[in-house]
Amino acid sequence: MKKKIEKFEDLIAWQKARKLTARIYEVTNKGSFAKDYGLKDQVRRAAVSTMSNMAEGFERGSLAEFNRFLSISKGSCAELRTQLYIALDVGYLEKPSFESLMTQAIEVGTIIGGLRAAVERKRQKETEIAGR
Repeated sequence: MKKKIEKFEDLIAWQKARKLTARIYEVTNKGSFAKDYGLKDQVRRAAVSTMSNMAEGFERGSLAEFNRFLSISKGSCAELRTQLYIALDVGYLEKPSFESLMTQAIEVGTIIGGLRAAVERKRQKETEIAGR
């Protein structure tokens, strides 16, 4: 039996985004990455935005708003992935670290996408019921 989602902290997507964000902070505190304030801050903001938008959308209390904020969250996750490529290309990340972070980011994005699709299905169902 599935556990009822009562708060945003119950969302697996949010939990995984939180872990990814912690790792992003860890890697951006090291070496040359730590000294590139622009990229470091942008990478961190994208990671934070991924988890924050899920929370904000959930707390707004409507499926339409939750769906919209999940879209923003998924976009932030894609932004983060792009920035990880930049960090790899300029030598701030070693290949194994990049691959590990990218795997995490892809997983988070995939889960957000699945959650967004489920929320949309539920929203459409509720719209159909209300229209009867």
